[in-house]
Amino acid sequence: MYFCLEQRLVTVRSQVIPLTVKEFEIFALLILNPKRVFTYEMLLDLVWHEDYSYYSRKAINNHISNLRKKLRVAPGLPDYVKSVYGVGYKFDV
Repeated sequence: MYFCLEQRLVTVRSQVIPLTVKEFEIFALLILNPKRVFTYEMLLDLVWHEDYSYYSRKAINNHISNLRKKLRVAPGLPDYVKSVYGVGYKFDV
């Protein structure tokens, strides 16, 4: 995997992964802080810059789900975005 913050570029096995603005911002936050767990509240604050009450966990879950699907370009690749049950998400290989 290749990640470039300046170019807003993510590639997996030399394939460019087209991410939405929010997907890229979530992934950037996770990959730049490997193994650190981000709660739903932290993600809303750091990515959306909004109060937690305006958005639901489902919105975050949908973005994470789409991000995972896009990153899985081949069978056998690790799930880079890990769920921490009942807490949030982290980047880990």
